Amino acid sequence: MGLLDQWRDKAYDQNADKAKLQNFWTEYFQIEKGIYEQLLNDPDTAVTGTVKELAEKYEIDVMTMVGFLDGINDSLKNPNPIEEMDEDTQVSLEFDKEKLYKNMVDAKADWLYELPQWNEIFTEEQLKQYYKEQKAAQTYRREGPKVGRNDPCPCGSGKKYKKCCGR
Repeated sequence: MGLLDQWRDKAYDQNADKAKLQNFWTEYFQIEKGIYEQLLNDPDTAVTGTVKELAEKYEIDVMTMVGFLDGINDSLKNPNPIEEMDEDTQVSLEFDKEKLYKNMVDAKADWLYELPQWNEIFTEEQLKQYYKEQKAAQTYRREGPKVGRNDPCPCGSGKKYKKCCGR
């Protein structure tokens, strides 16, 4: 089983203890936010390395890095081979800024698309335009399960994400 399959089995385990899964997602979203804060502080620098090296760089475990790579892949200038990657696979986090912002809006990840670093990258007018464009475009969808603030929480509590893990 590849790293991506292992990540998905862990992250979307329907048989897992609900409280543990809720804690898992709460912790993951905080880690994800921290990585994006760092990336957006210097958005024109292409961060590259092996999966293991990037996990070490961001001080996270390899499985969490795999989850992050899965989430950002559709926003990259050159997608990574996430389906067959292992710890030694060379990957890049060189992202398309507009696409990343719109994908965050599409995923209803307000904790990401509302990061203050976006105000240094785009003007307020651009952010509003990209937000409106993405909300109006219902044709662009990324593959795999998504968790938006109004979707059921992946922890299985039965609550909407924003009332559960999304605070």
